[in-house]
Amino acid sequence: MSLTLIIILIVAGLLFVLLEVLVIPGTTVVGIAGVALIAFSIWESYHVFGAPTGHYILIGAFFLTLATIVLAFKSNTWNRLALKTEISGKVNEIDFENIHPGDSGKAVSRISPSGKAIFNDEFFEVHTNSDFIDQETEVVVSHIIDNKIFVKRKS
Repeated sequence: MSLTLIIILIVAGLLFVLLEVLVIPGTTVVGIAGVALIAFSIWESYHVFGAPTGHYILIGAFFLTLATIVLAFKSNTWNRLALKTEISGKVNEIDFENIHPGDSGKAVSRISPSGKAIFNDEFFEVHTNSDFIDQETEVVVSHIIDNKIFVKRKS
């Protein structure tokens, strides 16, 4: 194996490690493959060229890996990849003065097992215990538990 091929394998392993650190979340095959390529290159350099050249390649690979990771963190790579938006959604907050058990309304969407319904000119997310309720069906609030409105067909 030539010195050029060993250097190419070290650089490829380094790219895999950078992909693992910066792009792919968690410990995956890419990071393990990168470390394995670097380790194999260093082992092969000891095997082919002997101890002195193997030591130089080991030290060079270590410092090259360290320098690349430090530069990747200092170059604001995280800021370019990070999500900068805030989640503005909220939990279904129920105004208990506008809806009570026994109120009648109409299903706006299919409720299977959850959907939308309108009660007292307001839209609510509703749930059903068992059956599916089609759109435009009259419904009645059966009970409210932990900000969940449960409905059933109006009989």
